[in-house]
Amino acid sequence: MISQLEDQLKPRGRVDLIGLGRLGLKTGLNLIQVHRGGPKEIAAFDGQKISPSDIIFTLNGAQPGTYKTDFLKKLCTHDPDFRNIISIKKDINTDNIDLIKGDVVIIEIAGGNTIPIAAEIIKHVHSYGGKTIGTGGIFGLTTENITIKDISQYSNNNPVVDELRKEGIHEDHLIISTNTFIKDKQPITPYVLDKIADKITEHALRLL
Repeated sequence: MISQLEDQLKPRGRVDLIGLGRLGLKTGLNLIQVHRGGPKEIAAFDGQKISPSDIIFTLNGAQPGTYKTDFLKKLCTHDPDFRNIISIKKDINTDNIDLIKGDVVIIEIAGGNTIPIAAEIIKHVHSYGGKTIGTGGIFGLTTENITIKDISQYSNNNPVVDELRKEGIHEDHLIISTNTFIKDKQPITPYVLDKIADKITEHALRLL
């Protein structure tokens, strides 16, 4: 009986990680370590190489100058038939957006105005029936209340939500947020990122 139950709890489906920075790596590590279930494939998208200041990478043994997505693949020592990491050393744009094929797609890109490409990713994923999770302000120290809910449930006082709505995203997109933004002049701490990565992982598994 136990063996039959174990056979039902096998990895399945695909999760795409769009952006493999500090938050993306934490989320990827969480997903790799899921036991009795979780994704069979994890596709990581990021065109950047590791720099000496990427502390979370170097703490885990990464060599500066190597690709971030290749490092995640290296960290996953599972048999590929059990859990396979697909390393895609490219930043997503409108020309290569068709590379995204995940059942669940987690958007964790940062730097500059990322809203337009995030909106295009969401529309693409929705077009084939996939589910999406993204961030909407993740600044803060340790006491911030982290919320994760559908974009339709947020008020207009979240600027990320407001901009996504202007791009045509009104529902069926989960947003995780501390409701603290760059304008609030707060840092982004590893403690908050840990909490956010945990919540993103939980909801990605639920959507799978």
